[in-house]
Amino acid sequence: MKAIKNILIGLIAAATITSCVTEEPITPYRGKVKFETISVSSKLGGRIQTIYVEEGQQVHQGDTLAYIDLPEVSAKMRQADGAIRAARGQLNLANNGATKEQLNQISSQIQSARAQLDFAQESFHRMQAMFQDSLISHQQFDEIKMKRNMAQAQVDALVAKQNEVMKGARLEQIDQAKGQLDRAIGARDEVLSASHEKYIIAPRDMSIETISLQEGELLTPGYALFNGYEKNSVYFRFTVPESKVYDFEAGNPLTLVNPYTNQEIEGHIATIKQLPRYADITSTSPLYQLSESIYELKVIPPAVQPDQKWYMNATILIKE
Repeated sequence: MKAIKNILIGLIAAATITSCVTEEPITPYRGKVKFETISVSSKLGGRIQTIYVEEGQQVHQGDTLAYIDLPEVSAKMRQADGAIRAARGQLNLANNGATKEQLNQISSQIQSARAQLDFAQESFHRMQAMFQDSLISHQQFDEIKMKRNMAQAQVDALVAKQNEVMKGARLEQIDQAKGQLDRAIGARDEVLSASHEKYIIAPRDMSIETISLQEGELLTPGYALFNGYEKNSVYFRFTVPESKVYDFEAGNPLTLVNPYTNQEIEGHIATIKQLPRYADITSTSPLYQLSESIYELKVIPPAVQPDQKWYMNATILIKE
């Protein structure tokens, strides 16, 4: 019985060794299919009201992907419109000068002030005679004199205002009014530009890979709501160790093979660059020597044919 058990163990061990020996070796020239990725975000924050696309959907440049509710934009638009109307009114007033009604009003004020001045002048003359006869005190005479001087100053101020109005606005006032109008128009243009951010638009023809938020959620500025890639921007990425990188040179042609369809495609090496130090080979990668630097080959096909299907991160081999 013990002998039979030993025989069975030996057969199992032999089968295991045979399977290990016949296992197909992993080629070091294995790469992945890649596409140029696209992230679409919003310049402004708001609440997602409607999403018009789904994951995996193909969209074209200019298609609307989502609508963002931005209530602050409408309020700021009304403020900007009000500022423009006020600035235009100031500019028109500066250009046209005072109206006929305003001039008549100033004239009426001057007449009233002159009437008060005449009364104050007569009172001054009467009090001056009484002061000379010592019938009133010096303080009473000074009060009458002060009222006469205040009435004269009031008339002088109104006459100066009338002259200023009749001459029209100064150039500095007109320039100031123009500056206020330009600033108000600029603020409205800024709000108008922000209103366009309500709609998130596809920047290029692309395939939607992920949608990171759902309707009703809050979208913060700059957060990528949609992630995808350009279907016609396929390239192939290979990582090779330092001991193999000397077999390649930028610009050289390569023949690539899809291991599952045996489909071949021609390409050329666009770039060769070293990956960061954290990508160096360690003991977790037994195919390469320890401490070897790792390099990335970016291979670009001349054109993708319509009958060729490529999927993100699918395996691709370099034909040896």
